[in-house]
Amino acid sequence: MNRNDSNPELRDDATIGPAIALLELCSIARGVEVADAILWESEIELLFSTSVQPGKYVMLLTGSVEDLRSAVRRGAELAGTDLVDQLLIPNVHPQVETALRRNEGQINGQIDALGIVETTTVASAVLAADTALKRATVDLLELRIANGLGGKSYYSLTGDVSDVRSSVTAGAQSADDGGHLARQVVIPRPHPDLVRHL
Repeated sequence: MNRNDSNPELRDDATIGPAIALLELCSIARGVEVADAILWESEIELLFSTSVQPGKYVMLLTGSVEDLRSAVRRGAELAGTDLVDQLLIPNVHPQVETALRRNEGQINGQIDALGIVETTTVASAVLAADTALKRATVDLLELRIANGLGGKSYYSLTGDVSDVRSSVTAGAQSADDGGHLARQVVIPRPHPDLVRHL
């Protein structure tokens, strides 16, 4: 069983990007209402729109930057106090789409460094992963969002120690700026027995 099986499933018939947006609400009913409203608002496409643990509703959108801005603005207005988090990434890193589609990175042998950033929201993890990937030459190993994590999300990445440190710092700062950083860690030369379980 793939550890990432609990992530919401992206539509097979849709392609991400280059721009994406995400709205995360603490009410499932309001989430469905918001999803309907933003589809009427703009020329966007829902990549997924679903409930996630613990009782939240998340929708991932793609379309033009302007249409996504309009949809996020309308969605945030309608969500009101039910809005947990949001994001808009005009040019998402390709590895984010790969991870969201559950095509995780492969580890072959020993790795130089492992970095993990844990967040309290889905949106902050996706944005932090995108930020981290754009900071240095690293590879995203996994991006887990909400389900099976009590609503938290995290991503892990690998590369040279200095690149992983730089990427983790950038991603963690992105999450911390929104008040959603739970924890960050960099492990230089992780033990081979640990690597087998990543």
